[in-house]
Amino acid sequence: MPHAPRSAVWTAAAVSGSILALAGWASGASTLAMTLALPLAVLGGRALAGRSQGGDRPAADAAEPDRPAIAEALLANIPDPVILVDRRAVVIEANSAARALLPNLKLRHPLSFALRAPDVLDGIEEVLRTGASLKTLYATRVPTERAFEVQIGALPMPDGRPGGQPNVMLFLRDLTSARRLEAMRVDFVANASHELRTPLASLLGFIETLQGPARNDGLARERFLAIMRTQALRMTRLIDDLLSLSRIELREHVAPTATVDLASIARQMVDAQAPLAGERGAALALEAPDGPYPVLGERDELLRVVENLVENAVKYGGGTVLVTLSREPDAARGPSIALTVRDDGPGIPPEHIPRLTERFYRVDVASSRQQGGTGLGLAIVKHTLNRHRGRLAIESEVGAGTTVRVILPEAPAEPAAAAAQ
Repeated sequence: MPHAPRSAVWTAAAVSGSILALAGWASGASTLAMTLALPLAVLGGRALAGRSQGGDRPAADAAEPDRPAIAEALLANIPDPVILVDRRAVVIEANSAARALLPNLKLRHPLSFALRAPDVLDGIEEVLRTGASLKTLYATRVPTERAFEVQIGALPMPDGRPGGQPNVMLFLRDLTSARRLEAMRVDFVANASHELRTPLASLLGFIETLQGPARNDGLARERFLAIMRTQALRMTRLIDDLLSLSRIELREHVAPTATVDLASIARQMVDAQAPLAGERGAALALEAPDGPYPVLGERDELLRVVENLVENAVKYGGGTVLVTLSREPDAARGPSIALTVRDDGPGIPPEHIPRLTERFYRVDVASSRQQGGTGLGLAIVKHTLNRHRGRLAIESEVGAGTTVRVILPEAPAEPAAAAAQ
Protein backbone atom coordinates (compact mmCIF):
# COMPACT_ATOMS: atom_id res chain seq x y z
CA MET A 1 0.00 0.00 0.00
CA PRO A 2 1.49 3.38 -0.88
CA HIS A 3 2.37 5.81 1.86
CA ALA A 4 0.25 8.87 2.67
CA PRO A 5 1.95 12.03 1.47
CA ARG A 6 4.54 13.35 3.89
CA SER A 7 2.73 16.69 4.22
CA ALA A 8 -0.57 15.01 5.02
CA VAL A 9 1.03 12.77 7.64
CA TRP A 10 2.88 15.68 9.23
CA THR A 11 -0.21 17.89 9.21
CA ALA A 12 -2.27 15.26 11.05
CA ALA A 13 0.50 14.67 13.57
CA ALA A 14 1.22 18.36 14.11
CA VAL A 15 -2.43 19.26 14.47
CA SER A 16 -3.04 16.47 16.97
CA GLY A 17 0.09 17.27 18.95
CA SER A 18 -0.79 20.95 19.05
CA ILE A 19 -4.30 20.24 20.27
CA LEU A 20 -2.84 18.10 23.05
CA ALA A 21 -0.47 20.91 24.06
CA LEU A 22 -3.14 23.60 23.90
CA ALA A 23 -5.62 21.46 25.83
CA GLY A 24 -2.97 20.83 28.45
CA TRP A 25 -2.22 24.48 29.21
CA ALA A 26 -5.83 25.61 28.80
CA SER A 27 -7.26 25.34 32.30
CA GLY A 28 -10.87 25.33 31.12
CA ALA A 29 -10.52 23.44 27.85
CA SER A 30 -13.34 21.22 26.71
CA THR A 31 -13.27 17.72 28.21
CA LEU A 32 -14.00 16.17 24.85
CA ALA A 33 -11.18 18.11 23.21
CA MET A 34 -8.74 16.93 25.85
CA THR A 35 -10.01 13.37 25.50
CA LEU A 36 -9.59 13.37 21.73
CA ALA A 37 -6.20 15.08 21.82
CA LEU A 38 -4.35 12.04 23.14
CA PRO A 39 -5.43 9.57 20.43
CA LEU A 40 -4.78 12.27 17.83
CA ALA A 41 -1.25 12.72 19.11
CA VAL A 42 -0.66 8.97 19.23
CA LEU A 43 -1.94 8.49 15.70
CA GLY A 44 0.11 11.39 14.38
CA GLY A 45 3.23 10.27 16.23
CA ARG A 46 2.94 6.72 14.96
CA ALA A 47 2.40 7.99 11.45
CA LEU A 48 5.57 10.08 11.63
CA ALA A 49 7.54 7.21 13.13
CA GLY A 50 6.46 4.84 10.40
CA ARG A 51 7.32 7.40 7.72
CA SER A 52 10.75 8.13 9.13
CA GLN A 53 11.78 4.45 8.94
CA GLY A 54 11.52 4.54 5.13
CA GLY A 55 10.48 1.66 2.88
CA ASP A 56 7.14 0.01 2.77
CA ARG A 57 5.09 -0.40 5.91
CA PRO A 58 4.91 -3.91 7.38
CA ALA A 59 2.09 -6.16 6.24
CA ALA A 60 0.30 -5.74 9.58
CA ASP A 61 0.26 -1.96 9.12
CA ALA A 62 -0.88 -2.27 5.52
CA ALA A 63 -4.26 -3.56 6.68
CA GLU A 64 -4.81 -0.66 9.07
CA PRO A 65 -6.94 2.35 8.03
CA ASP A 66 -5.22 5.51 6.88
CA ARG A 67 -4.00 7.19 10.08
CA PRO A 68 -4.22 10.78 8.80
CA ALA A 69 -7.82 10.15 7.80
CA ILE A 70 -8.60 8.86 11.29
CA ALA A 71 -6.89 11.87 12.85
CA GLU A 72 -8.87 14.24 10.64
CA ALA A 73 -12.11 12.45 11.55
CA LEU A 74 -11.35 12.79 15.25
CA LEU A 75 -10.45 16.44 14.78
CA ALA A 76 -13.74 17.08 12.99
CA ASN A 77 -15.68 15.81 16.01
CA ILE A 78 -14.04 18.16 18.51
CA PRO A 79 -16.84 20.56 19.57
CA ASP A 80 -14.53 23.55 20.02
CA PRO A 81 -13.36 25.54 16.97
CA VAL A 82 -9.81 24.67 15.88
CA ILE A 83 -7.98 26.51 13.07
CA LEU A 84 -4.50 25.89 11.62
CA VAL A 85 -2.80 28.76 9.77
CA ASP A 86 0.62 29.11 8.19
CA ARG A 87 3.21 31.81 8.87
CA ARG A 88 1.34 34.20 6.56
CA ALA A 89 -1.90 33.66 8.55
CA VAL A 90 -3.44 31.75 5.63
CA VAL A 91 -5.87 29.01 6.68
CA ILE A 92 -4.47 25.51 6.18
CA GLU A 93 -7.12 23.48 8.02
CA ALA A 94 -10.25 24.08 10.16
CA ASN A 95 -12.75 21.74 11.78
CA SER A 96 -16.52 21.89 11.39
CA ALA A 97 -16.99 23.88 14.62
CA ALA A 98 -14.71 26.62 13.28
CA ARG A 99 -16.57 26.74 9.96
CA ALA A 100 -19.89 27.00 11.80
CA LEU A 101 -18.60 29.89 13.90
CA LEU A 102 -16.98 31.68 10.94
CA PRO A 103 -19.08 31.09 7.81
CA ASN A 104 -16.60 33.07 5.66
CA LEU A 105 -13.68 30.86 6.66
CA LYS A 106 -12.09 29.27 3.58
CA LEU A 107 -9.00 27.15 3.07
CA ARG A 108 -6.03 28.85 1.40
CA HIS A 109 -7.50 32.26 2.21
CA PRO A 110 -6.15 34.70 4.81
CA LEU A 111 -7.70 34.28 8.24
CA SER A 112 -8.38 38.02 8.37
CA PHE A 113 -11.07 37.60 5.69
CA ALA A 114 -13.22 35.64 8.14
CA LEU A 115 -11.94 36.70 11.57
CA ARG A 116 -11.78 40.47 11.95
CA ALA A 117 -10.15 40.58 15.36
CA PRO A 118 -6.95 42.67 15.67
CA ASP A 119 -6.05 41.07 19.01
CA VAL A 120 -6.12 37.57 17.50
CA LEU A 121 -4.15 38.56 14.38
CA ASP A 122 -1.59 40.40 16.49
CA GLY A 123 -1.38 37.33 18.72
CA ILE A 124 -0.49 35.16 15.73
CA GLU A 125 2.37 37.50 14.87
CA GLU A 126 3.52 37.47 18.49
CA VAL A 127 3.55 33.66 18.60
CA LEU A 128 5.48 33.51 15.29
CA ARG A 129 8.03 35.96 16.64
CA THR A 130 8.56 34.48 20.10
CA GLY A 131 7.45 30.87 19.74
CA ALA A 132 5.61 31.14 23.09
CA SER A 133 1.91 30.31 23.38
CA LEU A 134 -0.53 32.99 24.48
CA LYS A 135 -4.21 33.65 25.17
CA THR A 136 -6.45 36.46 23.98
CA LEU A 137 -10.19 37.19 23.74
CA TYR A 138 -12.54 37.29 20.78
CA ALA A 139 -16.18 38.45 20.88
CA THR A 140 -19.00 38.31 18.32
CA ARG A 141 -22.16 40.40 18.37
CA VAL A 142 -23.98 39.05 15.29
CA PRO A 143 -26.24 37.06 15.18
CA THR A 144 -25.89 36.68 18.97
CA GLU A 145 -23.39 38.00 21.47
CA ARG A 146 -20.74 35.39 22.25
CA ALA A 147 -17.30 35.47 23.89
CA PHE A 148 -14.33 33.18 23.25
CA GLU A 149 -10.92 32.67 24.75
CA VAL A 150 -8.48 32.13 21.87
CA GLN A 151 -5.44 30.01 22.72
CA ILE A 152 -2.68 30.40 20.15
CA GLY A 153 0.24 27.98 19.94
CA ALA A 154 3.15 27.45 17.56
CA LEU A 155 3.73 24.30 15.47
CA PRO A 156 7.32 23.23 14.65
CA MET A 157 8.46 22.86 11.06
CA PRO A 158 7.96 19.32 9.67
CA ASP A 159 11.60 18.75 8.83
CA GLY A 160 13.03 20.47 11.91
CA ARG A 161 15.09 23.01 9.94
CA PRO A 162 16.88 25.37 12.33
CA GLY A 163 15.64 28.92 12.13
CA GLY A 164 12.49 27.99 10.21
CA GLN A 165 9.23 29.75 11.08
CA PRO A 166 6.47 27.54 12.53
CA ASN A 167 2.81 27.41 11.65
CA VAL A 168 0.16 28.42 14.21
CA MET A 169 -2.80 26.62 15.80
CA LEU A 170 -5.82 28.54 17.18
CA PHE A 171 -8.06 26.86 19.75
CA LEU A 172 -11.26 28.79 20.62
CA ARG A 173 -13.01 28.07 23.93
CA ASP A 174 -16.57 29.36 24.31
CA LEU A 175 -16.96 31.50 27.45
CA THR A 176 -20.52 32.66 26.73
CA SER A 177 -22.33 30.34 29.16
CA ALA A 178 -19.80 30.90 31.94
CA ARG A 179 -20.07 34.67 31.59
CA ARG A 180 -23.86 34.58 31.58
CA LEU A 181 -23.89 32.47 34.74
CA GLU A 182 -21.46 34.85 36.39
CA ALA A 183 -23.61 37.83 35.42
CA MET A 184 -26.70 36.08 36.82
CA ARG A 185 -24.86 35.34 40.06
CA VAL A 186 -23.70 38.95 40.44
CA ASP A 187 -27.21 40.27 39.70
CA PHE A 188 -28.76 37.83 42.14
CA VAL A 189 -26.41 38.78 44.98
CA ALA A 190 -26.88 42.49 44.26
CA ASN A 191 -30.69 42.22 44.16
CA ALA A 192 -30.89 40.07 47.29
CA SER A 193 -28.59 42.43 49.17
CA HIS A 194 -30.65 45.44 48.08
CA GLU A 195 -33.94 43.79 49.08
CA LEU A 196 -32.56 42.97 52.54
CA ARG A 197 -30.75 46.28 53.05
CA THR A 198 -33.91 48.42 52.71
CA PRO A 199 -35.94 46.85 55.56
CA LEU A 200 -32.81 46.51 57.70
CA ALA A 201 -32.09 50.23 57.35
CA SER A 202 -35.70 50.98 58.30
CA LEU A 203 -35.48 48.75 61.37
CA LEU A 204 -32.23 50.32 62.53
CA GLY A 205 -33.63 53.82 62.06
CA PHE A 206 -36.73 53.13 64.16
CA ILE A 207 -34.70 51.34 66.84
CA GLU A 208 -32.41 54.38 67.19
CA THR A 209 -35.48 56.65 67.36
CA LEU A 210 -37.07 54.52 70.09
CA GLN A 211 -33.83 54.53 72.03
CA GLY A 212 -33.55 58.32 71.71
CA PRO A 213 -36.22 60.98 71.10
CA ALA A 214 -39.23 58.62 71.26
CA ARG A 215 -38.10 56.76 74.36
CA ASN A 216 -41.05 57.98 76.42
CA ASP A 217 -43.56 58.58 73.59
CA GLY A 218 -46.14 55.81 73.85
CA LEU A 219 -48.04 56.65 70.65
CA ALA A 220 -44.85 56.89 68.57
CA ARG A 221 -43.59 53.63 70.07
CA GLU A 222 -46.72 51.72 69.03
CA ARG A 223 -46.64 53.18 65.51
CA PHE A 224 -42.94 52.48 65.06
CA LEU A 225 -43.26 48.94 66.40
CA ALA A 226 -46.01 48.23 63.86
CA ILE A 227 -43.78 49.48 61.02
CA MET A 228 -40.86 47.44 62.34
CA ARG A 229 -43.02 44.33 62.42
CA THR A 230 -44.04 44.91 58.79
CA GLN A 231 -40.41 45.27 57.71
CA ALA A 232 -39.38 42.17 59.68
CA LEU A 233 -42.14 40.16 58.01
CA ARG A 234 -40.95 41.42 54.64
CA MET A 235 -37.43 40.12 55.32
CA THR A 236 -38.89 36.84 56.55
CA ARG A 237 -40.87 36.40 53.33
CA LEU A 238 -37.79 37.19 51.25
CA ILE A 239 -35.65 34.66 53.12
CA ASP A 240 -38.39 32.03 52.89
CA ASP A 241 -38.70 32.58 49.14
CA LEU A 242 -34.94 32.39 48.66
CA LEU A 243 -34.78 29.11 50.60
CA SER A 244 -37.78 27.71 48.69
CA LEU A 245 -36.21 28.61 45.36
CA SER A 246 -32.92 27.02 46.40
CA ARG A 247 -34.62 23.78 47.47
CA ILE A 248 -36.64 23.56 44.27
CA GLU A 249 -33.61 24.17 42.05
CA LEU A 250 -31.67 21.50 43.97
CA ARG A 251 -34.36 18.89 43.17
CA GLU A 252 -35.46 20.24 39.82
CA HIS A 253 -34.14 17.19 37.95
CA VAL A 254 -36.12 14.75 40.15
CA ALA A 255 -39.70 14.34 38.95
CA PRO A 256 -42.34 13.75 41.67
CA THR A 257 -43.99 10.32 41.82
CA ALA A 258 -46.88 10.88 44.25
CA THR A 259 -50.41 11.48 42.93
CA VAL A 260 -52.28 14.54 44.25
CA ASP A 261 -55.65 16.06 43.40
CA LEU A 262 -55.16 19.50 41.86
CA ALA A 263 -58.83 20.37 42.50
CA SER A 264 -58.45 20.01 46.29
CA ILE A 265 -55.29 22.16 46.17
CA ALA A 266 -57.07 24.87 44.19
CA ARG A 267 -60.08 24.77 46.50
CA GLN A 268 -57.87 25.05 49.59
CA MET A 269 -55.99 28.05 48.18
CA VAL A 270 -59.15 29.85 47.07
CA ASP A 271 -60.57 29.47 50.59
CA ALA A 272 -57.29 30.68 52.12
CA GLN A 273 -57.12 33.76 49.88
CA ALA A 274 -60.79 34.72 50.36
CA PRO A 275 -60.08 37.10 53.30
CA LEU A 276 -57.37 38.91 51.29
CA ALA A 277 -59.75 39.19 48.33
CA GLY A 278 -62.40 40.65 50.64
CA GLU A 279 -59.96 43.26 51.96
CA ARG A 280 -59.03 44.28 48.39
CA GLY A 281 -62.63 44.33 47.15
CA ALA A 282 -62.03 41.46 44.69
CA ALA A 283 -64.47 38.66 43.90
CA LEU A 284 -62.67 35.29 44.06
CA ALA A 285 -64.34 32.14 42.69
CA LEU A 286 -63.44 28.59 41.66
CA GLU A 287 -64.91 26.67 38.73
CA ALA A 288 -64.04 22.97 38.66
CA PRO A 289 -66.34 20.36 37.10
CA ASP A 290 -67.02 17.29 39.21
CA GLY A 291 -64.37 14.63 39.50
CA PRO A 292 -60.77 14.51 40.71
CA TYR A 293 -57.93 16.08 38.75
CA PRO A 294 -54.95 13.81 39.52
CA VAL A 295 -51.41 14.94 38.72
CA LEU A 296 -48.00 13.63 39.73
CA GLY A 297 -46.64 16.20 42.13
CA GLU A 298 -45.44 17.40 45.50
CA ARG A 299 -48.49 18.75 47.34
CA ASP A 300 -46.68 21.50 49.25
CA GLU A 301 -44.93 22.77 46.11
CA LEU A 302 -48.15 22.83 44.09
CA LEU A 303 -49.89 24.63 46.96
CA ARG A 304 -47.19 27.29 46.70
CA VAL A 305 -47.70 27.56 42.92
CA VAL A 306 -51.46 28.11 43.21
CA GLU A 307 -51.00 30.45 46.17
CA ASN A 308 -48.58 32.67 44.24
CA LEU A 309 -50.83 32.84 41.17
CA VAL A 310 -54.03 33.58 43.11
CA GLU A 311 -52.32 36.09 45.40
CA ASN A 312 -50.81 37.93 42.43
CA ALA A 313 -54.21 38.09 40.72
CA VAL A 314 -55.87 39.47 43.86
CA LYS A 315 -53.12 41.99 44.68
CA TYR A 316 -52.20 43.31 41.24
CA GLY A 317 -55.27 42.42 39.17
CA GLY A 318 -58.34 42.73 41.31
CA GLY A 319 -61.92 42.92 40.13
CA THR A 320 -63.17 39.40 39.43
CA VAL A 321 -60.59 36.65 39.92
CA LEU A 322 -61.67 33.31 38.48
CA VAL A 323 -59.79 30.03 39.03
CA THR A 324 -60.80 27.21 36.66
CA LEU A 325 -59.75 23.59 36.12
CA SER A 326 -60.09 21.67 32.87
CA ARG A 327 -58.76 18.64 31.03
CA GLU A 328 -56.87 19.12 27.79
CA PRO A 329 -56.22 16.15 25.48
CA ASP A 330 -52.86 16.43 23.74
CA ALA A 331 -51.85 13.85 21.15
CA ALA A 332 -48.16 14.75 21.41
CA ARG A 333 -47.75 15.21 25.17
CA GLY A 334 -50.59 13.04 26.45
CA PRO A 335 -53.61 14.09 28.54
CA SER A 336 -53.05 17.20 30.64
CA ILE A 337 -54.82 19.20 33.33
CA ALA A 338 -54.89 22.99 33.08
CA LEU A 339 -55.35 25.39 35.99
CA THR A 340 -56.23 28.91 34.84
CA VAL A 341 -56.21 32.09 36.96
CA ARG A 342 -57.90 35.02 35.23
CA ASP A 343 -58.45 38.58 36.45
CA ASP A 344 -59.92 41.69 34.84
CA GLY A 345 -57.40 44.15 36.26
CA PRO A 346 -55.21 46.73 34.49
CA GLY A 347 -53.17 44.10 32.60
CA ILE A 348 -49.45 43.94 31.85
CA PRO A 349 -47.64 45.69 28.97
CA PRO A 350 -46.35 43.12 26.44
CA GLU A 351 -42.67 44.05 26.84
CA HIS A 352 -42.73 42.85 30.46
CA ILE A 353 -44.30 39.42 29.91
CA PRO A 354 -41.14 37.51 28.78
CA ARG A 355 -39.26 38.63 31.92
CA LEU A 356 -41.92 38.02 34.56
CA THR A 357 -40.33 34.74 35.72
CA GLU A 358 -36.90 36.30 36.29
CA ARG A 359 -35.72 36.64 39.87
CA PHE A 360 -36.58 40.02 41.42
CA TYR A 361 -38.16 41.30 38.21
CA ARG A 362 -41.14 43.58 38.82
CA VAL A 363 -43.42 45.45 36.45
CA ASP A 364 -43.94 48.20 39.04
CA VAL A 365 -41.26 48.14 41.76
CA ALA A 366 -42.98 50.61 44.09
CA SER A 367 -46.36 48.86 43.88
CA SER A 368 -44.80 45.43 44.38
CA ARG A 369 -42.95 46.47 47.52
CA GLN A 370 -46.00 48.25 48.84
CA GLN A 371 -48.00 45.04 48.39
CA GLY A 372 -45.30 43.03 50.20
CA GLY A 373 -44.00 41.22 47.13
CA THR A 374 -40.47 39.80 46.99
CA GLY A 375 -40.11 39.52 43.20
CA LEU A 376 -39.51 35.76 43.47
CA GLY A 377 -43.04 34.36 43.24
CA LEU A 378 -43.16 33.61 39.51
CA ALA A 379 -39.55 32.38 39.55
CA ILE A 380 -40.62 29.80 42.14
CA VAL A 381 -43.62 28.91 39.96
CA LYS A 382 -41.42 28.42 36.89
CA HIS A 383 -38.88 26.16 38.59
CA THR A 384 -41.60 24.17 40.36
CA LEU A 385 -43.32 23.51 37.04
CA ASN A 386 -39.99 22.50 35.50
CA ARG A 387 -39.66 19.86 38.21
CA HIS A 388 -43.26 18.71 37.64
CA ARG A 389 -42.71 18.60 33.85
CA GLY A 390 -45.38 21.26 33.44
CA ARG A 391 -45.74 24.48 31.45
CA LEU A 392 -46.57 28.09 32.25
CA ALA A 393 -48.36 30.45 29.86
CA ILE A 394 -49.07 34.14 30.56
CA GLU A 395 -51.39 36.23 28.42
CA SER A 396 -52.27 39.83 29.16
CA GLU A 397 -53.64 42.92 27.51
CA VAL A 398 -53.42 46.40 28.97
CA GLY A 399 -56.84 47.35 30.29
CA ALA A 400 -58.29 43.85 29.74
CA GLY A 401 -56.76 41.78 32.55
CA THR A 402 -54.31 38.89 32.75
CA THR A 403 -54.65 35.13 32.27
CA VAL A 404 -52.09 32.70 33.69
CA ARG A 405 -52.31 29.01 32.77
CA VAL A 406 -50.51 26.12 34.45
CA ILE A 407 -50.55 22.88 32.43
CA LEU A 408 -49.52 19.63 34.15
CA PRO A 409 -49.47 16.04 32.84
CA GLU A 410 -52.42 14.05 34.12
CA ALA A 411 -51.43 11.18 36.39
CA PRO A 412 -52.19 7.71 34.98
CA ALA A 413 -55.16 5.99 36.59
CA GLU A 414 -54.36 3.36 39.20
CA PRO A 415 -55.19 -0.20 38.11
CA ALA A 416 -57.91 -0.71 40.74
CA ALA A 417 -59.57 2.61 39.98
CA ALA A 418 -59.41 1.98 36.26
CA ALA A 419 -60.98 -1.45 36.65
CA ALA A 420 -63.77 -0.03 38.80
CA GLN A 421 -64.47 2.67 36.28
